[in-house]
Amino acid sequence: MGGNIKKMKYYVQKLILLLKRFSILFLLYQVMRLIFFIYNRHYFQEVNFSSYLQMMKGGLRFDLTAVLYLNILYILLYLLPLPLIRYQWYRKLLLYLFIGTNAVGFAFNLIDIFYFNYILKRSTVEIFMFTGESNIGKLFLQFFRDFWWGFLLFFLLIWLLYKWYLHFKEPEWTEKFCFKNLLAGLFILLVALYFSVVGIRGGFTRTTRPISINNAAAYTRQPLEMAIVLNTPFTLIRTIDKKAFKPVHYFDNDELEKIYSPVKHYKADTTMQKKNVMIIIVESLAREYTGFLNRDIPGYKGYTPFLDSLMQRSHTMSNAYANGRKSIDAMPSVLTSIPSLVQPYVLSPYAGNKINGIADLLQKKGYTTAFFHGAPNGSMGFDAFANLAGFRYYYGAKQYGNQADFDGFWGIPDDLFLQYTIQQLDTFRKPFMVSLFTLSSHHPFKLPKGYEGKFKGGPLPIHKVIEYTDYSLKHFFEVASRKKWFENTLFIITADHCNQSILPEYNSSVGSHAIPIIYYEPGNPKSVQVDSTLTQQVDIMPYLLRNLNYSGDFVSFGNDPESDHNPFVINYSGHTWEYMQGDYLLRFRDNQSTGLYNYKTDRLLRHNLINRPPVNSKAMEKRLKAFIQQYVNRLIENRLSTE
Repeated sequence: MGGNIKKMKYYVQKLILLLKRFSILFLLYQVMRLIFFIYNRHYFQEVNFSSYLQMMKGGLRFDLTAVLYLNILYILLYLLPLPLIRYQWYRKLLLYLFIGTNAVGFAFNLIDIFYFNYILKRSTVEIFMFTGESNIGKLFLQFFRDFWWGFLLFFLLIWLLYKWYLHFKEPEWTEKFCFKNLLAGLFILLVALYFSVVGIRGGFTRTTRPISINNAAAYTRQPLEMAIVLNTPFTLIRTIDKKAFKPVHYFDNDELEKIYSPVKHYKADTTMQKKNVMIIIVESLAREYTGFLNRDIPGYKGYTPFLDSLMQRSHTMSNAYANGRKSIDAMPSVLTSIPSLVQPYVLSPYAGNKINGIADLLQKKGYTTAFFHGAPNGSMGFDAFANLAGFRYYYGAKQYGNQADFDGFWGIPDDLFLQYTIQQLDTFRKPFMVSLFTLSSHHPFKLPKGYEGKFKGGPLPIHKVIEYTDYSLKHFFEVASRKKWFENTLFIITADHCNQSILPEYNSSVGSHAIPIIYYEPGNPKSVQVDSTLTQQVDIMPYLLRNLNYSGDFVSFGNDPESDHNPFVINYSGHTWEYMQGDYLLRFRDNQSTGLYNYKTDRLLRHNLINRPPVNSKAMEKRLKAFIQQYVNRLIENRLSTE
């Protein structure tokens, strides 16, 4: 009997040692959580000491799941009841496995300290789309230069983990290996694996579903705060091979169509106008960077003097929003009126669906269609999606043909590539429908050679490259204005998404999507106005087709700002649906409304009115549900086109 107890005691000691080694992991994840919070403090102005403690407590659940996921192989090999543990080589193998797997988790967690500023959420598996970029090595080196202290922190954490691991001595086993020894070890191993599964799932009961990203909302008041509770290894693991959507059935089909339908039926009274169309998507052009759209801020001039002047000669939408936070979200939204909600459309299982984009519809009306982007062909999959969206021609760095002009990071600088675009437009059969996506105002925010010191910039690194892109656009329009096709062209200028922010009102989930949308018609001065109608990127396609007197049916998840009397904006932020209508923002998560804010008077979204709504929030929720049902089911059922 004493021998059996002795055998069991040995494995219990190993289990206790395992728990001691894991304890440092939980401590270090909390340290990284605190650094993440401090570095991105301007996004979390409502978080106080008490609420942070609540988030820290909730974060333990997600840290536990991440630690167990990353270390399940280590647990198995360490507690396996075999005499291998007595050999030095096996102990070193376990040490390297423990340090290596957790180093990967630390690395991704630390990256999001800096990357959160660009996507406003913890990274998911879509981050790996950038690994195929031809310039990934240079971007990594630049990331190292910009955030060098993050690398120092990483090595410090790994050193602490290594020292802590070696601090504890392995219990010695002196008896011979036998069957009873095996049974004792298997019992402890099964106990450890059982509790590991419980920890990974997030609870003991049978009905407990595996803990998900949305569970973080239980510890927060604002959706963005979920990023504090979560950790990046958890969000990466939970989104691997994860289907974003399941069929939605809020309403029967007849009622659904009455509430909201994305199918547009355009019947023009006059002949279609064969205007040229050029859609310019400017990298990271947040509304915050413009002076004209921030005239209410005393002394603020912005960083876009040319665009500010152009807005005064255009139909300028002053209350416009992006439908995503990444460049890959913008192309579907702007060019096909399909917003990227929950996950980027181009990375979803539905990316191969039949769609009807602007290029496809206008090409059938005799337009020459082309897409321009100065990055190496294949970058971010732009060329592939341009083809799906109906663009016949693609012009990238390969077609540009002069590698000597490469900026060293992303591609051909904006000024050079915009002038190249004009040269190509001169050769096109008219009318044309083209889109150009700029790139110079992208991290690492470096000015092209010869422009250093030319722009003053501002407090943020992006300000000087925004000034450069604005200068490039000015040069483009100066040259284009001398072309025969210029007067008969409708230019649409917008952003792909927002970026770095310094003004508090642009740090909210509403402000962080605020962009300009500019409709510039040099041959139609009557179109000039500043329009405060609520609008979004997916509205560009229906607005454009209405402007051209297009006749036909098509699917669009946007509104025509001139004919739709109840415009709205839809987004998905912090794992929460956000629906804007009139002056109000409705938040919807887990099949219930969780927040209602007057986003115009409460720009920081501090006052939740859901319990005393000044407007009919139930009607807003109903329309949002109808939108979700149409959007989700049409994605799943491949009904994004009327053909």
